[in-house]
Amino acid sequence: MSGTWQPYREPLRTTLVRTLLIAIVAGTVLAAWSARSARSIPWPAAVVLMLWPSFGGHWLELWYLNWLRPRLPAARTAQCVARLGTWFLGGCGLGLGMVLTARGLYGFRLSQLPAWWLAGVVFIGVELVAHTVLQVRARPSFFNGRG
Repeated sequence: MSGTWQPYREPLRTTLVRTLLIAIVAGTVLAAWSARSARSIPWPAAVVLMLWPSFGGHWLELWYLNWLRPRLPAARTAQCVARLGTWFLGGCGLGLGMVLTARGLYGFRLSQLPAWWLAGVVFIGVELVAHTVLQVRARPSFFNGRG
């Protein structure tokens, strides 16, 4: 694998459409799931919360691809460990953003929410699923070392 990387770019409109659609679908799932509990989350607020991992996750991925990856050794192991670490730490940060947003919108206390590290683990899972789709479509992904 070459140590020279091309910067990743896409039109902002494409990013906004994709991440908003992801937030709408994920927000719908979250609202439906939360409707079964005592603290249901209204659909519009669930969509806002899901913008953290969808839109924020896009910018985290761009940071990795365009800033961190070119500064790492070209060895596949270093790239994989750094990417998983980026996803974990970034997922924890995005989860914190979701918690603070939920707290501000709904008054959730931190004790009512899952452990902070769970967001990082879940974000890794979401990214692995997304990169599996890219791999199946023969696009650059985590699994083939091109994305």
